[in-house]
Amino acid sequence: MGRQLLLSFDAGEGRDRERGRNSRERSQTSQAVTAPKEVRAASGPLLEQVVRRETLNRAWRRIRANGGAPGVDGVSIEQFPAWMAERRDDVVRALGEGTYEPSAVLRVEIPKPDGGTRTLGVPTVLDRVIQQAIVIVLTPILDPTFSEASYGYRPGRSAHQAVRRARDFVAQGHRWVVDIDLESFFDRVNHDVLIERLSRKVHDKALLRLVRRFLRAGMMADGVVGVRTEGTPQGGPLSPLLSNVLLDEWDKELERRGHRFVRYADDCNIYVQSKRAGERVLASCRRFLAERLRLRMNVRKSAVDRPWKRSFLGYSVTNRSQPRLRIAPRSIQRMKQRVRELSRRTRGVSLKRVIADVATYLRGWLAYYRLAETPSVLRRLDAWLRRKLRCYIIKQKGRNSRLYALLRSLGGKPADIGWIATSSRGPWRMSRNPQVHTGLSARYFEERGLFCLHRQWLMLAKTT
Repeated sequence: MGRQLLLSFDAGEGRDRERGRNSRERSQTSQAVTAPKEVRAASGPLLEQVVRRETLNRAWRRIRANGGAPGVDGVSIEQFPAWMAERRDDVVRALGEGTYEPSAVLRVEIPKPDGGTRTLGVPTVLDRVIQQAIVIVLTPILDPTFSEASYGYRPGRSAHQAVRRARDFVAQGHRWVVDIDLESFFDRVNHDVLIERLSRKVHDKALLRLVRRFLRAGMMADGVVGVRTEGTPQGGPLSPLLSNVLLDEWDKELERRGHRFVRYADDCNIYVQSKRAGERVLASCRRFLAERLRLRMNVRKSAVDRPWKRSFLGYSVTNRSQPRLRIAPRSIQRMKQRVRELSRRTRGVSLKRVIADVATYLRGWLAYYRLAETPSVLRRLDAWLRRKLRCYIIKQKGRNSRLYALLRSLGGKPADIGWIATSSRGPWRMSRNPQVHTGLSARYFEERGLFCLHRQWLMLAKTT
């Protein structure tokens, strides 16, 4: 397996056969493996680092771990090593000589939770590897220059850190928030503005030209490639880094004005002490974004309001002198909708399968929302989950006599459950009946593997 990781770009036997090699081995390899002489002569120092076999191999390992769909050429992650073995030298040479032309990206539309669609641009596996190599080289140069208030797409930073920081600002008395959302940000990035901002920190012209070519690569939809004059569509490894390059100027302007703010990608919350101050900040930010960065604010989603009436990265806060993090109502609605999809009767699967699928989803959901400081909400969600599953069982049984037989087998007394055989009540109403509730109890579902949100939250809270 270790050798396969290096097949795409390493022409030799490969020094490093183990994925778990130590840092000393990585350093030695980086020094020993360099780009061909003709590449070093034609490229700048940063592009030379990009085309090193060690850098490209590191990039390939990350792309392979992330997986993903093929691009316009149809080459999958699994097919890539063999496909690349025949083209490696030509690709590295084209990169170094500045003649490499990225392929068009594949246009994919995915639904947004709040309606509408988001456009993704899926590059080919080769272009993803090259973009990732650029990110590996540029991140140590660019990331230290970014604002401390920026948390999105940065090593060592996370959404959890961002929401905690937001809560702290509210606790300090800044109980109004300027909630700013940029309109179709990744689709509207101006290429000239972005490259100009990037050139302030990166002086390798050959690498800048390569980045511009990735920005200008066409987008294929329904077999037709369209020209792209703006935007850096989500889907490639390079887009998140470039978004931070562009928005860092806005961050620095907010810092210069002394604002308390948190930004995660194109979501930015600025915390102030009055509504009037918030309205002034909102207006000035709108002008700055339009005039300096050529970006538009989403007027429908941006507002000045109380923090507990808004959400940030799926969280909100309580209206207390010492605010607590809570799960935003919209996040709970989306979770319920997903559970409804997993537990719909028309799926035609067993209760065991439904519980397993729901548990898998909830495990990932709670891993993100484990910072919530309102456990009563989780207890109510647990009760709602059990009721949904009772409905599934009632629907699955079809006839009331079959439900009667199930409850009888679980210890129900005929005198208490005899009404079920003739009942015309719907599943949701019947699931609330005390006899059904007693038979299909929390313990019944626990024994069958149902994920308990409150219990798991308590366990996660001890380790957070």
